[in-house]
Amino acid sequence: MAPKREAFTIGEFSIDAGTRASIKLPAAKLYNDTPLELHAEVFHSKKPGPVLLVCAAIHGDELNGIEICRRLIDKMSIRTLTGTLVVVPIVNVFGFIHQSRYLPDRRDLNRCFPGSAKGALASRLAHLFSSELISKATHIVDLHTGAIHRDNFPQIRCDTDDETMMAMATAFGAPVIMDSKSVKGSMRGYANDKGIACILYEAGEALRFSELSIKSGVTGVLNVMRYLGMLSSKLKPTASINASRSYWLRSEADGLVNVKRKIGSRVSKGCLLANVVNPFGSEVTELRSPTDGIIIGLTNIPVANEGEALFHIAQFVGDDIEIANEHLDEFISTYA
Repeated sequence: MAPKREAFTIGEFSIDAGTRASIKLPAAKLYNDTPLELHAEVFHSKKPGPVLLVCAAIHGDELNGIEICRRLIDKMSIRTLTGTLVVVPIVNVFGFIHQSRYLPDRRDLNRCFPGSAKGALASRLAHLFSSELISKATHIVDLHTGAIHRDNFPQIRCDTDDETMMAMATAFGAPVIMDSKSVKGSMRGYANDKGIACILYEAGEALRFSELSIKSGVTGVLNVMRYLGMLSSKLKPTASINASRSYWLRSEADGLVNVKRKIGSRVSKGCLLANVVNPFGSEVTELRSPTDGIIIGLTNIPVANEGEALFHIAQFVGDDIEIANEHLDEFISTYA
């Protein structure tokens, strides 16, 4: 008879093998003495395996990841799970309440890891998340969206030189994988420094729901779990391709921006992406793509000053652009 799996501990909580628990860790208090808590849903299987942490809203206005987590929790069954799944839908509880990317002290939580128990608010929250959650994980999926007024086409960002992270990214099945080295102070950077494989999913816009981004995100996380052996069902991702590089195309004039290509569109060198027009006359500045590629990021504000970023374009080497186009068609037909 196999020995019973040990309980999973977070803070003062102990979750027995074969059970699910809702954990609420004291985070801090509001000015009026109202306590705020970091809420995690823990599924601790009887069968040993990886510990996958899925988290969202490190930036409090990035809502798609919260809904991905909610739907993921709804789909989970402890009976069919191997290993341990920890889901934290809202990391930056302060920013979420205020519909803001930042904390009340205007710090970016994703630049404060690993934090300090005696630091400022952002530092203390980062320390709590690092010590009680990141430290328990073997693998992490970090869910993000674009910034306010900026849309991102579903994509995975990770260090593609790392074999485990690249395998997780490929399993996820987003249409584009971007090579992205982690930034000092970020949650992903801290996890990578600790030897924990962490990939970042970018999709949609802050303060908005995108059904395409949410559905593909839920499927992606489930696919990562299948790859890790946490679920017995077969891996069913859409194909991904690694972009060779990306760049932001900036406005060449001041004025109103009449966009001609949508996010996720294939573009060829020289094709018209937008007209920037003078609001008081007929003067038009054409903005054309300098390369072939795919639009993976787009500003949603139809006004711009010269030099402002408008289109984020991913490039691919040689025939990879044709492969990327095929994968893009498959992805859109699946989720659109």
